[in-house]
Amino acid sequence: MSDKKITMKVSGMECAACAARIERQLKKTAGVAEAAVNLAAEKATVLYDSEQVNADQLIHTITDLGYRVPTERVDLQISGMSCAACSARVERALSGLDGVLKANVNLAMERGTVEYNPAQLSLAEIKRTVADAGYRAEEVVGGLGGDREKLERQRETRRQMILLVMSAVLSLPMLTMMFGEWFNIALPHILHDKVFQFALATPVQFIAGYQFYLGAYKALRHGSANMDVLVAMGTSAAYFYSVGTTFFFPGDVYYETSAIIITLILLGRLLESAAKGRTSEAIKKLMGLAARTARVVRDGQEIDIPVEDVQVGDVVLVRPGEKLPVDGVILEGISSVDESMLTGESIPVDKHAGDEVIGGTINKHGLLKFTATRVGSDTALAQIIKIVEEAQGSKAPIQRMADIISAYFVPVVVGIATATFLIWYFIIDPGNLARALVSFTAVLVIACPCALGLATPTSIMVGTGRGAEHGILIKGGEYLEKAHAINTVVLDKTGTITRGEPSLTDVMAVPGVVDQHELLQLVASAERASEHPLGAAVVQGAKERDLALMEATSFTAIPGYGISAGVNGRALLIGTRRLMAEHNIATGALDKTVDELEMSGKTAMLVAVDGQAAGVVAVADTVKEGSAEAIQVLQAMGVDTMMITGDNRRTAEAIARQVGIAPDHVLAEVLPGDKAREVSKLIEQGRVVGMVGDGINDAPALATADVGFAIGTGTDVAMEAADITLMRGDLRGVAASISLSRGTMRNIKQNLFWALVYNSLGIPVAAAGFLSPVLAGAAMAFSSVSVVTNALRLKRFDPYLVFRAGEKSRRSLLPEPARRYK
Repeated sequence: MSDKKITMKVSGMECAACAARIERQLKKTAGVAEAAVNLAAEKATVLYDSEQVNADQLIHTITDLGYRVPTERVDLQISGMSCAACSARVERALSGLDGVLKANVNLAMERGTVEYNPAQLSLAEIKRTVADAGYRAEEVVGGLGGDREKLERQRETRRQMILLVMSAVLSLPMLTMMFGEWFNIALPHILHDKVFQFALATPVQFIAGYQFYLGAYKALRHGSANMDVLVAMGTSAAYFYSVGTTFFFPGDVYYETSAIIITLILLGRLLESAAKGRTSEAIKKLMGLAARTARVVRDGQEIDIPVEDVQVGDVVLVRPGEKLPVDGVILEGISSVDESMLTGESIPVDKHAGDEVIGGTINKHGLLKFTATRVGSDTALAQIIKIVEEAQGSKAPIQRMADIISAYFVPVVVGIATATFLIWYFIIDPGNLARALVSFTAVLVIACPCALGLATPTSIMVGTGRGAEHGILIKGGEYLEKAHAINTVVLDKTGTITRGEPSLTDVMAVPGVVDQHELLQLVASAERASEHPLGAAVVQGAKERDLALMEATSFTAIPGYGISAGVNGRALLIGTRRLMAEHNIATGALDKTVDELEMSGKTAMLVAVDGQAAGVVAVADTVKEGSAEAIQVLQAMGVDTMMITGDNRRTAEAIARQVGIAPDHVLAEVLPGDKAREVSKLIEQGRVVGMVGDGINDAPALATADVGFAIGTGTDVAMEAADITLMRGDLRGVAASISLSRGTMRNIKQNLFWALVYNSLGIPVAAAGFLSPVLAGAAMAFSSVSVVTNALRLKRFDPYLVFRAGEKSRRSLLPEPARRYK
């Protein structure tokens, strides 16, 4: 039994019963020996067997009861990592700390994210653990963190550049000598002098190459091995053998091998660093959107202040051409606002009093005065940056394979290299120490697993960044991966396929009773007193037609039937056929008109004036622009599209016809609580399901689906439950998301294929003696660069290209066979 004690802060307890409940539930948990909950201190102390239960499960037990365990999250800039084995070692060290709930280290970004319990662990201890593992960690704090990261990267790049130049200058004479031997070119005698070569190679080996020795020592001290171990072993073998033949026994020297390998690896690291810097450009662009200052009105004076000092409730002024500093609601002014940097939509959006505006967008024309509603880290831009950063630092499931391979790779390679040395020395070329060392060194150098470690995270970084540039916010690498296998998309109707707001569509008057103009004026005047959304749609339609509305008298709402009212001395009845029948009003030919309107998905209201049928007014929730096109493209991509709604089947099928969804793919009259159950049924059939919604009632279904898509114009609850948020607010983003996912997965698989093929083919070729250590070093150095460069191709990927592509191109985006994720 491995006993551990954890103390957790617990919030939300109101009385002793709460504390007793938590304590009782903790004691029931398998593996818990003791549990004590202190209401006054708001703390829970648990003694548990770490082999049966972990801290994460204990916290989950408390949160399941409806209480909260506050944790902290820190982002660290980790320098000194050179390959996947390094990042895996740091991640293991952090994960092993008591109090760490989750640790994720990203080699490509050189970043680590740690979620921990502050009652057990401090930030200083976390940094110390990283330092003990042989690396350096600094906390990334807000905007300063980005500047610090930039300065640190620039400082490290300068240092590596100095070492590279020194190494290259000293290696050049030896490289010249090597080519001279290959092509029988006569060269000055001094170039062949062993002591001269020793003098050139030694600074390269121990000054430029010191970082490899240091990294190897730290790795071996902690019982693991990484790329530094391979480079240090390979170059040391060549260097020290050459030292022996220079001063102690006869033989050839291989100084050029060790020196040129170190030079090439330094060059590869610099190129890789430059390429990796470009993978996070999306974050830099988003950060660059933020305004630095804001003009606010305080005490009747306009003053310019840093954007960090803006407070909720401040009145902010924005002139034409300026960035909006924070989120808010417009008080005065009319303008158009360019929101393309956040939504990907190039057309500016018209804004007037009462409309919401987002910080970081650009005011195009008029002067705007608005009230600040969200500031600092609460603004939409800050939240988007946070989502993208977390997504870029996350791991996709496919990366687990690379992590497992990398963990065993270096020890296996050392074993293969040792076997290669022994076979060459004792069997192939007995007694030829130099030949055995050359093959030994070539195997060590060719096999460095850098490319394998970079294959997935670089593509995830670029893919999620590219999505953010097009208004597609993906919460993590796992969702970016899941989306590529989606073969069924379930679409909520109201607010997703349709606008979610009914609007006036038809006004039909009975000739000889009233004309169309008068009918609408009377109905809208009566409905102005109603709170029903259908009535509001009629009133809005009348206002758009510039009709003057009159006061209604004796207004009565008749639940389930309609309304009665007096307008301008005339008695009106507006509502259903049953309402008309109860008042003995013959509707005659209007019944057929009502049937036709309802068949087309509209809600028809019969109107009687002074006891006589006068006409029909119809409203409908109209289809959003782009919905039909989006569904057509999804179907062309091989994705089954279904619609789910609480509306009656007739209305639902009418909307489905308009957008191209088959009647048997319509789930109508589904209660809000049953949407998640319908999604579960599809998952049980083996489908990979994407659910698209915008309302609170969609949240359970979004969470149940393999991938939940929230329409960005919907509720915060839906966006919180979803895995992907579509900032543009239309269905085309769903097809674009799936297209981006498939493009990213193709890119990852290309990277993994070439990284694995490179190592799989390179090792036997080197072991067989067909590859010199220098060429092995060059190949290894440029393999990482090629992987990162391939990932950068995604920067040119257009997720919305599927809407401009032909049928043949869309078919190339057909999904892979369904694969279960849950």
